[in-house]
Amino acid sequence: MPYHWTETQDSQTLTLTLWPYRSLPIRGFVGVFGGIFILAMLPLFGLIGTSLLWGMLPFVLITLTGLYFAFMHTYQTGDAREVLVIGSEETTLRHTPHKGPALDWSCNTYWTRAHIYPRGGPVPHYITLKGNGREAELGRFLSEDERKALIGELSDALKAAQR
Repeated sequence: MPYHWTETQDSQTLTLTLWPYRSLPIRGFVGVFGGIFILAMLPLFGLIGTSLLWGMLPFVLITLTGLYFAFMHTYQTGDAREVLVIGSEETTLRHTPHKGPALDWSCNTYWTRAHIYPRGGPVPHYITLKGNGREAELGRFLSEDERKALIGELSDALKAAQR
């Protein structure tokens, strides 16, 4: 799961870190891109010495360049993070998007509530935190099953911190 719970040694603070799922690590990208490069270049070897090579080569290079930039874009947008810190007094959420400033939300832990919208949100099973008259989304980039699992863990963590 693309989230991780950590607890401080004094058991006063619980931290949840969420990040977008990466199905292909950078090492796998090198292998996939290298394989596609070799497969794209194989037909060109038969055209060496002909004028057709110069007609086909730009299209192969444009395709490989587009593929490279598409992969790099997904890796850059994957550096978004959400960090939820649940303390005995205060709960804070910091959303760090790929671009732009970080977004912060905080509330007294006693008044913090986790809520899930099975329908009607931007994504199915949309999770929000409510408190201080504000509502903040959490884990929008998680899959539906991950959000379903997270809401139970989140509710339990909030209840434990409120005691």
